[in-house]
Amino acid sequence: MAPPTSQENAMKQVAVIGLGQMGSTLARLLLQADMQVHVWNRSPGRSTPLAAAGAVVAPTPAQAVRDAQVVVMCVHDDAAARSVLAMDGVAAALQGKVLLQLTTVSPQEARAAAGEAHALGAGFLAGAIQVAPEQMGKPDTTILLSGAAADHDRARDVLAAFGGNVVYLGENPGAAATMDLATLSYVYGAAAGFFQGAALAGREGLDVRAYGDIVHAMSPSFGAFLRHEAGSIAAEDYAVSQSPLSISVDATRRIEEAMRERRLHAGLPALIAQLLRDADRAGFGGEEFAAVVKVLRAEPAPS
Repeated sequence: MAPPTSQENAMKQVAVIGLGQMGSTLARLLLQADMQVHVWNRSPGRSTPLAAAGAVVAPTPAQAVRDAQVVVMCVHDDAAARSVLAMDGVAAALQGKVLLQLTTVSPQEARAAAGEAHALGAGFLAGAIQVAPEQMGKPDTTILLSGAAADHDRARDVLAAFGGNVVYLGENPGAAATMDLATLSYVYGAAAGFFQGAALAGREGLDVRAYGDIVHAMSPSFGAFLRHEAGSIAAEDYAVSQSPLSISVDATRRIEEAMRERRLHAGLPALIAQLLRDADRAGFGGEEFAAVVKVLRAEPAPS
């Protein structure tokens, strides 16, 4: 095996800005990958365990950035990220580096940050981590990523240390944040429905743990169903292939009625039932269940 070039050695110099629970985990994973890690946090005490593990604690964010080729930032929000980038010397130190922004931001904030980084002569990647800190560094750890392909290539080793399922969504810097919102829409919607079901089962005197076991067992099949529905939407083909929308109109009505009869909060099931009724009234009842997306997109009824 050929010895690493000076450029390869340089790429192993990584800065981590922000040492909360996730940022500290990222720094530890980079250390485990035999990279030289420079860390900075607004509260210096958080860097002590990482220093003991071999990280170089920088006195300022500019120093951490200056000594790295890839700069990983994971702070509270876009305002916190901007405040760090505005500190003395940081903008100048970023020139020629790749900023891997793993702070949770909106699509608009990601696009603005990319433009500002490029104006400074720096590369920019926007990332959205889809798991908790304890799930980082595993083969199925999912990280959504967007930004210039060349910057993706430069940060590939760093990203590999964080997880095995980095999903590159293209050069639009807002893509990762948008897909993050899309996946969270599913997570929160599914979780709310799950808790609704737990309330209903519990009110009826059923074993809520058994309910959890049933949902766990059916989840892979339901995931496959949703992937099929995504294919229908992508192809704009709503011919019935799995489940006609009209069936769900009746099912969601019954759920709403059951919640009301048992004096449970019926706001969520009422909203879902209304959405399906709207789809049916718009003429989509005889189409595949995925056709509900046309109501969400406010599309006109078929002629």
